[in-house]
Amino acid sequence: MGTRLRLASVNVNGIRAAYRRGMGDWLAERDIDILTLQEVRASTDDLEGLLGPEWNVVHHPATAKGRAGVAIASRGAASVHRVELGDDDFDSAGRWIEADYDVAGTIVTVVSTYVHSGEVDTPKQDEKWRFLDAMTARLPQLAAHNALSVVTGDLNVGHRELDIKNWKGNVKRAGFLPRERSYFDRFLGEAGTEIETVDGTGGSGLGWVDVGRRLAGEVEGPYSWWSWRGQAFDNDTGWRIDYHLATPALAAKAENHTIDRAPSYAERWSDHAPVVVDYDI
Repeated sequence: MGTRLRLASVNVNGIRAAYRRGMGDWLAERDIDILTLQEVRASTDDLEGLLGPEWNVVHHPATAKGRAGVAIASRGAASVHRVELGDDDFDSAGRWIEADYDVAGTIVTVVSTYVHSGEVDTPKQDEKWRFLDAMTARLPQLAAHNALSVVTGDLNVGHRELDIKNWKGNVKRAGFLPRERSYFDRFLGEAGTEIETVDGTGGSGLGWVDVGRRLAGEVEGPYSWWSWRGQAFDNDTGWRIDYHLATPALAAKAENHTIDRAPSYAERWSDHAPVVVDYDI
């Protein structure tokens, strides 16, 4: 019997606001071992103060104060963490942090990432392309660094039609563009083989595994983000844009994938829901 690692990822949409709305109650009840956070939008002192002394925190704030920000909180301290991504002239601050953890004698590498939301035909989309290119370069390096690696976070792309309730109305919008989805075709394609992509560009598969899709099966969703506006949450008109992307060796150890959707609109503490997976290390 192995050791259970319960890994949760959530875009908190500003951690101070999330705590005011009840995030602390969720965390106190969920028995999480490692928690990855996106859109922290707070200082390291704020983050440590809210989570409490039982958590060890590594944090990569954005260059612009009050924007983005990614962090990983753990019951045990990270042995090492890294924040470099892409070329030296590329500002990935607040959007990528990776750390190595000793889980009962086994090293597991965990990434928290917040991909740009993008906007078609604007500089925001250009930054998203650069980030996805940087991820494409980094994923093989991560797998070579540690065969037990996982990239978690708000990746701001619905990979397949199953991942967005209203996919037909979004094929020309950032988050479901064929070119964006094709990056995921390559991330998740069989390693080293030429694959077909939704935009026809093709490429070589990197061999990573979408843990949520593997465990949920061929079903709509389950969604992880719903707009604050209108009836999106009540009608479950959502997007599945929060992921655990794991190396095959770690994906094989994954079980009990859950999206902790709030019981009601009034009980939401973010526009995203936590994605929780148990790994039998």
